[in-house]
Amino acid sequence: MPANPIDEYLATLSESQRAELSALRVKILKVVPSAEECITYGVPTFKVDGTSVAGFAAYKNHLSYLPMSGSVLSDASLADDLKGFETSKGAMKFTADNPPSQALVKKLITVRRAQA
Repeated sequence: MPANPIDEYLATLSESQRAELSALRVKILKVVPSAEECITYGVPTFKVDGTSVAGFAAYKNHLSYLPMSGSVLSDASLADDLKGFETSKGAMKFTADNPPSQALVKKLITVRRAQA
């Protein structure tokens, strides 16, 4: 049986990146425990009923939570929660010193699922 593709992705990272993204993975799976784990567009992705609802990626100087939609992070209901994070249309950057909380991950996925 092939290894989980997210496990394979995490194995390529530094120990600190792997630890942070593994913790984020646990947070995502607490919100959507039956999500399919796969790689989409080269990044770890979590799908529910065929729809991508969350993802993450490691970069040289930061980590990113990917909401898998260009309109999630601009949702007005998330404005206060996203203070302290650098965001773009499709990514929320974070560091080990300031990872997304379980509550924020739940809100991000809830907004994404409501859009789908």
